[in-house]
Amino acid sequence: METRVALRQTASVRSFTGDAVPNSVVYSILDDARFAPSGGNRQPWRVAVVKDTTVRRDLAAAMKPVWNEYIALAQTGRTPFAVVDGAPPLTTAAADVPFPLLDDIASVPVVLAVAADLSRIATMDGQLSRPPISGGGSIYPFCWSILLAARDRGLGGVMTTFATRAEPITGPLLGLPSGHALVATIFLGNVDKHVTKLRRNPVESFATTDRFDGSPLTSGA
Repeated sequence: METRVALRQTASVRSFTGDAVPNSVVYSILDDARFAPSGGNRQPWRVAVVKDTTVRRDLAAAMKPVWNEYIALAQTGRTPFAVVDGAPPLTTAAADVPFPLLDDIASVPVVLAVAADLSRIATMDGQLSRPPISGGGSIYPFCWSILLAARDRGLGGVMTTFATRAEPITGPLLGLPSGHALVATIFLGNVDKHVTKLRRNPVESFATTDRFDGSPLTSGA
């Protein structure tokens, strides 16, 4: 599909048909995604294609409490797990909230666990007083390329990071190598209908001229 269409119409999809996705298609998606950019072209990614239903259910069991907590914190009006002005910690256990993607994980056509080799990522802000974030630039373009490659093949998908918060459990479950970080879980599959109208903030709301406190960027001269 055209690049502009792919960029503007690749929605997060959390519900799939029962149709299987052949291993050859998964391979071809990763074969395209591997051309994603990374710092120094070090390509720090590792991917586990999770097929075993027991591993899937154990993975979902570790992710579900994170989901429940996320929803409970979101209801406070603040961003869950934010390191700056985030929602306050819960004082009681979060109630269980249905999430078909995890509750029915055994039926999801494709489950990918993506890890990053931290020894191959230059974390430019690693010594700053705030939590580092720049290292994600060497791994998340790869994750997004997976979703774009899937969309190009008529599939839908979504990237989640719930398993990352539960890495002490999910890491050993997935055989995460030493020195690696679990950065995402990506779910893919066939969909009944693609969403083509996405809601996003206009350019003027986030782009400014010269400085972050400059005047809003407009399409005019």
